[in-house]
Amino acid sequence: MMMFADESRGRPFSKDPAVVEFEGQYLMYYSLPPYGDGREADGWRIGIASSPNLDDWQKIGELPPLSPCDKNGLCAPGAVVLDGKVHLFYQTYGNGPKDAICHATSEDGIHFLPNSSNPIFSPTGDWTSGRAIDADVIVHEEKLFLYFSTRDPDMRIQMPGVATALLASGFQKSDWTQQGDGPLLYPELPWEGECIEASALCKHNGKLYMFYGGAYNNKPQQIGCAVSEDGLSWKRVADKPIVPNGKVGDWNSSESGHPFVLEASDGRYHLFFQGNNDNGKTWYLSRKEIFWDDNVPYVR
Repeated sequence: MMMFADESRGRPFSKDPAVVEFEGQYLMYYSLPPYGDGREADGWRIGIASSPNLDDWQKIGELPPLSPCDKNGLCAPGAVVLDGKVHLFYQTYGNGPKDAICHATSEDGIHFLPNSSNPIFSPTGDWTSGRAIDADVIVHEEKLFLYFSTRDPDMRIQMPGVATALLASGFQKSDWTQQGDGPLLYPELPWEGECIEASALCKHNGKLYMFYGGAYNNKPQQIGCAVSEDGLSWKRVADKPIVPNGKVGDWNSSESGHPFVLEASDGRYHLFFQGNNDNGKTWYLSRKEIFWDDNVPYVR
């Protein structure tokens, strides 16, 4: 089983994976915490690791702040390859309800140029606090669908939403249109607690699937799944988690959370996710292959 954790901060700690195939290798982007030793401008960062086989990972870089809006920190990346470039969608961190989604591009997967209009998106409406985090994107009907997590005006309930932009656009702030006037899903199952976050999108047999983290970190967060025909209206595929947290003593007994789905070039689907067994003192990344039974996903 794949297990990866960046130890550059003095302890194993990697969260929020996003993986792409690019130029003959796999690249994984993930969240890194501050060093916490008093150094200047010590905020969250995005780490970069490479692998030839999805199992063995080696760190090859980090993303520093790229725009004035992310000077306090950046994390929770979503990644996609478009027209030979890696597009990274990530959140600012440390700004409370003002955290928003940013965008950057790279020709080598390591060095990124920020979008000149960053932050490119934050939601509006009386159902949201205006915060946007946990970006993931998928191409659908000549548009790029940008999924995000937000909170209600009281900053208590976390919920997913979506915005779209034409693929032919530059993904500038003015190119995005928020879809709908409410959340795509609302936490209502007992195991989802007060949180649905970290949407992870893929397509299978013409339908869109959203894997998501239910409940806040270590409550425990577990991974559920919903299905959609249009990317806007969603229905859960099951009332129970697709990937539950582990049993006492397992590496992921505190949670299995924050998924990302890679549809590889060989047609296989891989579900990356984070976990720990110490209530968040450390964090590891792992993956499971996704299989399908009559268009319902499951993992082994």
